[in-house]
Amino acid sequence: MKTVNHWIGGKTVEGASGNWGQVTDPATGAVTTQVALASAEEVDAAVTVAKAAYGTWGTSSLSTRTGILFSYRALLDAHRDEIAALITAEHGKVHSDALGEVARGLEIVELACGITTQLKGELSTQVANRVDVSSIRQSLGVVAGITPFNFPAMVPMWMFPLAIACGNTFVLKPSEKDPSAANLLAELAAEAGLPDGVLNVVHGDKVAVDSLLAHPDVAAVSFVGSTPIARYIHATASANGKRVQALGGAKNHMLVLPDADLDAAADAAVSAAYGSAGERCMAISAVVAVGAIGDELVRKIRERAEKIKIGPGTDPASEMGPLITAAHRDKVASYVTGAAAQGAEVVLDGTGLRVEGYEDGHWIGLSLLDHVSTDSDAYRDEIFGPVLCVLRTETYEDGVALMNASPFGNGTAIFTRDGGAARRFQLEIEAGMVGVNVPIPVPVGYHSFGGWKDSLFGDHHIYGNDGVHFYTRGKVVTTRWPDPSDAPSGVDLGFPRNH
Repeated sequence: MKTVNHWIGGKTVEGASGNWGQVTDPATGAVTTQVALASAEEVDAAVTVAKAAYGTWGTSSLSTRTGILFSYRALLDAHRDEIAALITAEHGKVHSDALGEVARGLEIVELACGITTQLKGELSTQVANRVDVSSIRQSLGVVAGITPFNFPAMVPMWMFPLAIACGNTFVLKPSEKDPSAANLLAELAAEAGLPDGVLNVVHGDKVAVDSLLAHPDVAAVSFVGSTPIARYIHATASANGKRVQALGGAKNHMLVLPDADLDAAADAAVSAAYGSAGERCMAISAVVAVGAIGDELVRKIRERAEKIKIGPGTDPASEMGPLITAAHRDKVASYVTGAAAQGAEVVLDGTGLRVEGYEDGHWIGLSLLDHVSTDSDAYRDEIFGPVLCVLRTETYEDGVALMNASPFGNGTAIFTRDGGAARRFQLEIEAGMVGVNVPIPVPVGYHSFGGWKDSLFGDHHIYGNDGVHFYTRGKVVTTRWPDPSDAPSGVDLGFPRNH
């Protein structure tokens, strides 16, 4: 059986706690890997190494950092398939989805390669007689990242490349459900020339998380995961004096107006709801159909959903893979089986899916629920699986009011041909990311990612300008130098004394 250990100080460090987690192949249900679960002492060892490395990395030149990051970007590009294969083996997503995840992570590495312009300060001269004021941004020290199972390569790359480019050192605690990609990312960083201790990977469960949140030498914590855990991370780390960005869950809505291209809307709904088996915080899980187009829209979504081929991620013909664990599969299925009792029409029920030759895998098919009420469990909860709810409203105003009443505010979309309606929507909707005829409005790397309300705890979004600001702190310097002509008697600097 494969063993995944920690990566500390530029080398593999065997787990010493005696606690191990199991990693399964979601397509077969077989346990393939054991992963070390760190004790508080092991977390402390990683932070100590990172703190020591910060002594030199934090004062390294920008050209040194960017040179390493350019090399790192080239290595990641050369190892795309290898990273994607690890994701498929442990998460279950199809290879094309895994490659897409790596590509989106690379965007942030590319952003970090240009950190020289992101860290430029400001200068005001002569604010008073011979007084200048400048502002600069400096690194924090040791920072930590706690990342989820659904994007085991992309989300870590949303964090540590910018953090280390800004001069910090980093301790990553990835999900113990699919840990291998994180180790490979760290190994490639070392191969690119990143000094030992700048990037460390510690695997673990709540013990490791709580140790990072409480550690006095961790200056900041980045987190992506569910809303309850995001709230806990934010409260606990903040109470310990740390800077925190904690991205939580979502219930992303797509508003479809009567004038929309229904074929385009149906295509978008299927890809956004069922891509990556719905295990993403930017999935569209609720479609709000306005007016009389609801029946036709549901028919078109069903036609497309029924054609999606579900199978192991290693099969090039597969368009959707299994869920991460059997327990998560059963939880997702429970929302579908209970939907009818709460008033929904079950248009598609994917809970009985089996894949020939892979009967023990964590399989579930695509489910489509129509006429869903806002007080049903399937609507209120973040299901995190391939379940799409359709709600009906009579007007645009009713649709926006329904969506704004949600406690989540991560991402949203509108499908319409009317520019005026789209403009109103982007101003009136209460969400951090908005798509206009774009179903999954994940910003490119040089803009920031983050939601509103219960989808984000903390003041900073992730990556982009917000990411740079999160991983640095500002300092303002006010300077007054006497004029050279005022030099003490006997000191000749070559300046005239009569001006």
